[in-house]
Amino acid sequence: MKRTIIIEIIAILFMILFLYTGISKLMDHNVFKAQLEESPVMGPFSAIIAWGLPLLEILIAIILLLPVYRLKGLYASLFLMIVFTIYVIVLVSFSDQLPCSCGGILQELSWKQHIVFNCLFTGLAAWAIWLYRQSINTSSPKYTSSSNNASVVY
Repeated sequence: MKRTIIIEIIAILFMILFLYTGISKLMDHNVFKAQLEESPVMGPFSAIIAWGLPLLEILIAIILLLPVYRLKGLYASLFLMIVFTIYVIVLVSFSDQLPCSCGGILQELSWKQHIVFNCLFTGLAAWAIWLYRQSINTSSPKYTSSSNNASVVY
């Protein structure tokens, strides 16, 4: 029960994060695209990323909302947070004066704060996945074999 509540809270945090940032990027699409164009890493792909990333964030939020797909949504969240974290670290290694294309109030964070924030959410996603997998392992029957009989152990 406690695991389920923690998983739900983490999923809700990611839903809020991804809906907020995705919608913010779509609402300020031209600004988001212009910021991406200034990026030494994302510049050549700015047109695709400017539409694709916010839509992906919203899609992941929807996937997290559906319990049957929640584990896949958590994996997608983990992957996206790892990619975001690597991206920020690469940007910081080039310069700390680059514009942030995060969307919303997250633009107010410094690059170091972004790294901390991303690492925190990456850790939350990994923890939720671990808890989810633990709950599957403890709730599903395990089969043992003794001589000629197979028995189910719960």
